[in-house]
Amino acid sequence: MSNPFENDDAYLIVRNDEFQHSLWPACLPVPAGWTTVHGPRDRQACLDFVETHWTDMRPASLVAALAGDTARG
Repeated sequence: MSNPFENDDAYLIVRNDEFQHSLWPACLPVPAGWTTVHGPRDRQACLDFVETHWTDMRPASLVAALAGDTARG
């Protein structure tokens, strides 16, 4: 069986509650705790989405803690 993470077919961008993004093969079920925010699209389109939409790599809880908030704005 080939590795679904190493093909150029359809991918999704999934995001968790910490606003962290991940490239995910569209042929696999989205893991619990993650939500689809883009796709299915080709790999490069998904990578472009991540580059423009995930500009702060810090987890949302850290951003909130540093801001003295309990929620991300």
